[in-house]
Amino acid sequence: MPYFDAASAAPLHPVARQALLASLDEGWADPARLYREGRRARLLLDAAREAAAEAVGCRPDELVFTPSGTRAVHAGISGVLAARRRVGNRLVVSAVEHSSVLHAAETHAAAGGAVTEVPVGRSGAVDAARFAAALDSGTALACLQSANHEVGTEQPVAEAAEACRAAGVPLLVDAAQSLGWGPVDGDWSLLTASAHKWGGPAGVGLLAVRKGVRFAPQGPSDERESGRAPGFENLPAIVAAAASLRAVRAEAETEGARLRALVDRIRARVPELVPDVEVVGDPVRRLPHLVTFSCLYVDGETLLHELDREGFSVSSGSSCTSSTLTPSHVLRAMGVLSEGNVRVSLPAGTAAEDVDRFLDVLPRVVAEVRERLGAPAAAAAPTAAGGPLVVDALGKRCPIPVIELAKVFGEVPMGGTVTVLSDDEAARLDIPAWCEMRGQEYVGEEPSPRGGTAYVVRRVS
Repeated sequence: MPYFDAASAAPLHPVARQALLASLDEGWADPARLYREGRRARLLLDAAREAAAEAVGCRPDELVFTPSGTRAVHAGISGVLAARRRVGNRLVVSAVEHSSVLHAAETHAAAGGAVTEVPVGRSGAVDAARFAAALDSGTALACLQSANHEVGTEQPVAEAAEACRAAGVPLLVDAAQSLGWGPVDGDWSLLTASAHKWGGPAGVGLLAVRKGVRFAPQGPSDERESGRAPGFENLPAIVAAAASLRAVRAEAETEGARLRALVDRIRARVPELVPDVEVVGDPVRRLPHLVTFSCLYVDGETLLHELDREGFSVSSGSSCTSSTLTPSHVLRAMGVLSEGNVRVSLPAGTAAEDVDRFLDVLPRVVAEVRERLGAPAAAAAPTAAGGPLVVDALGKRCPIPVIELAKVFGEVPMGGTVTVLSDDEAARLDIPAWCEMRGQEYVGEEPSPRGGTAYVVRRVS
């Protein structure tokens, strides 16, 4: 069964498995002890730290291991904000950061801190000049991911780091998605990552803090990991994480080129094979193994279930697959279609035949889901007459409001309007996205007297 969700968790690398099993026998003792077994464990821990630091591009004494990538992010953000509180209390983040960063920002704001969220363009990339403009004398920390976890777009980290350096602001880079493919460019101050993203075991994160960065660990601490990650180290997992990081880096150039070619094939063929599809994310500045596309008139959860029945494990950022029942914050920030969203992230070793079979299966699966939802087969020609139309989609989840809009659009004369009433948050994103894809004018929104929101669309073609 092809597993196409490496961006969530990559399969355990063979080197990680070997290192994990070996260190279970050799690395069980306390590395803080001076007897023979402790010294052996310390040697393993030191070797793992050196290997990880080499991959990150920092000194070994600048890097600590944490229980997860999320814990590394939270520790990094809270440590700098506390140490630089006399400088200011502003935290600058991009609108498409991982939820771990945004949750830390929410906590900071709830405690009275200031948060500036820098928007992104339709490709998902932040504008470096706009990011630099958000920095001021009261900024304690800035955060920018190296590459987006949902659409694969790479961020201008080097340019942002240069701006932060000029402003005297530390930059924390979340490199969870990219570290397995190569080091992060630029003069960053802090870096975080998570081993299960590159084929290491779950439960190991990295936090690198450059020398000279003011940092005050928060919460109770002990002598472990420089006081930045208290508690007994999971040494076998740490050794396996470092070993697999070194291994995937050795394979990255060759495997990255091979997977990029497969992703290029998906990016090109999906819009040819499936009507009404938007491929999102930067087509060039992106991770080599990841592609995301959204299908009009499709329930994302149903689409993922049907693909699973066909043997393909993929993920989605659609609202219907989220426990919060709201659109993905990444897709919302980009202003792209959220319904029927599919993220394909290929693990190392993915066979070209599996990608070809996915492209064979996808058109039929999408067509079947659309048919069950009663989606229109094609865009209707405009009528010569008719007044403004109102579509009542209150109480209905996307993509139904968009489907109902498409069904009646053929009754609208050129220059006429359709008002869609919807109380589904996803409609705020998907109706303007439908207009963008169809070349129609999105007039705007206003509160509906019947509840929810009234979205107005004008026919211009």
